[in-house]
Amino acid sequence: MTILIGYLPAPEGEAALRAGFAEAELRSSAAVVINSQRRGASGAPTEIGEDEIKRIVDLGRESDVEVEVLQPDHEDDLPGTLNDLAEEYDAQLIVIGLRKRSAIGKFILGSQAQRILLEAEVPVLTAKA
Repeated sequence: MTILIGYLPAPEGEAALRAGFAEAELRSSAAVVINSQRRGASGAPTEIGEDEIKRIVDLGRESDVEVEVLQPDHEDDLPGTLNDLAEEYDAQLIVIGLRKRSAIGKFILGSQAQRILLEAEVPVLTAKA
């Protein structure tokens, strides 16, 4: 069993890492950290490099959690990508970070977090920065 952690290099991503590693430690599970880019958006500010991946793995080790970091692309279907990975890795929980947005901001831009919450096939834990 594993814990999937959605990660972006932002305060919300750090909150998700902390909460996800705490859950993995509590459940004696491994963690799979997902940093997913929209296909065609390479080089975006959400992409992480080798130094950041090493930092994440080291952070997990501090909590005695085995960590794997994946960077799959998605075609504007992040919830589907997470569901596929949850099935592949036999995940018991998805952890994501949230940020506060206005109702109009959610209406105009949509909300990946909202879609993940509604479409996830396993329980979802949200963490605020």
